[in-house]
Order: sequence, then structure tokens, then C-alpha cells
Amino acid sequence: MASREDAGPVLKWAGGKRQLLDEILRRLPQKMATYYEPFVGGAAVFFALAEQKRFERAVLADRNKALVEVYQALKKDVDAVIRALRKPPDAENSEQAYYRIRAEKPRTLAARAARIIYLNKTGYNGLYRVNSRGEFNVPFGRYAKPNICDEPRLRAAARALQNVELMVADFAEVCALAGKGDVVYLDPPYLPVSRTASFASYHSEPFGLEEHQRLAQVFGSLAKRGVWTLLSNSDTKETREIFAEFKVEAVSAARPINSNAARRGKISEILVSPRAARARPNGKLR
Repeated sequence: MASREDAGPVLKWAGGKRQLLDEILRRLPQKMATYYEPFVGGAAVFFALAEQKRFERAVLADRNKALVEVYQALKKDVDAVIRALRKPPDAENSEQAYYRIRAEKPRTLAARAARIIYLNKTGYNGLYRVNSRGEFNVPFGRYAKPNICDEPRLRAAARALQNVELMVADFAEVCALAGKGDVVYLDPPYLPVSRTASFASYHSEPFGLEEHQRLAQVFGSLAKRGVWTLLSNSDTKETREIFAEFKVEAVSAARPINSNAARRGKISEILVSPRAARARPNGKLR
């Protein structure tokens, strides 16, 4: 009898945290009340924590409605998503099928989720990119044999998502729900390392410098409320300045998603956490 597959990401997502999982997991507590992830993306950290049973409940969110709907559909009816992915000609890996499906606007939740999964598996380099009107515009990927319907992985994800609250919301709205004893991991769209290195848009609304500054304010408020917080971002002069009042640690990560193959590989990123309380001469913390 085959062993049950561990839950893991069902989408290839720019900025995904598989490469940094060990660094992130060891910085998070072993037991949590509620785990919050306001920028869920590929959800690699959530799935790893779920497999280790480290939280009592979880709240996952993102501004990207199409992304959140994938998780909602898997949670609600994974069988319907699997049927949609296996339905001919949607299961075909051809340029003609790709552009036809890319242009579609499915009505049901399961069909919309299957469309996103299909485009993620067959689109160029697994990118998710939209234009200013919110329309997906990634070209065909020309993969030989993409695993369009990975049923064991989809079912494992569906199991992990049961009893998880899913939200389409701004990060500040999600963070406002967290209290003492909870954990918030923040993985925003990174600030670009150069003017020419910006990732493609994940959402029709940009996430730029002002948003990162707002994020730093929310991060500080979480720490003051006694919420265990951790944040990842690109290692740049701007990000170090924005999060200068906190503890900033550089870590190395592989980044396989880039339109320029020469720019894929190991890069430096940062993990940000509140500074540890320091002891006064009398032994009391400050």
C-alpha cells in the first residue's frame, strides 16, 4: 500500500520558500495558537508547518483572488478540481489549448482553480503575471511532459487546508486579527534588487516602496502586541533601511524563476524578526 504523500505546494510561485524552509522553520516556535500567512503565495511554509502539526489553527490570505480561490476550491471539493483538470481537451499540453484556456473565464470555483493550476503547469517558467486590467498574460511554456494533474499532491493539500480560514484581504487587515501567542509570517512581493530586476506583477495593484514602509509599521505593531513575527524580503539597501530597527539576517536562497536564465541561482535574501529584549544591569528585561 502506497504511503500518503506529505502536503506541499501545488503551484510553482515566484518567491516560493522551498529553498529557505529550514531557515524559516527553525525561527518559528514549535507550538502556535494561530498561524497567519497574509501573503500566502505557494504556501510552502504553511504546508510544512501543517505536516509537523505545529499550529492549532491557521489563517491564509492574499490580495490575489485567483490564488486564494485555488486553495478554497481544494478545501471545498478537491474531486471537482481533479475532474476539471482531467477533462479533455483541458488536459492537453498544446499551444492551442493553452491560449484557449488562458482566454476563458470559468464560472465555477473548481473550474477557475483548475484553470490557474493548468496555466501554472504549462505557462512559461511557471510565472503568474497579470496586466493592469488583471488579465493573466504569461505565454505558453513548451514543456515536454508537465504534470498537469498531480492527484496525490492535490489531495494532500486539500487535507492540510481543512479547518483553515482563507481570506482575500490586505495584509494589514489580516495582521490586525493576530494576538499574543499567535505567529505571523510575512512574505511580501520583494523589493527588486535593481531597476531591471523587478518581478512581474502578481496582482493588478503594485506593491512598491510605500507598501513596504507600511508593512514595516505593521510589523512593529505586531511585535509590540506580543505576536511572534518573521518576515522575508530581498537583501537591498532599501529593505535594510526600511527594517533597520529590527533584527535583519542575511540568508542564501536559490531562485529558479527569472526570464533571464543567467540571473537564476543563489542570491542573498533577508529574514527580519523583532530584536530580542536586552537585560538591564539589574537583570530585568527592557
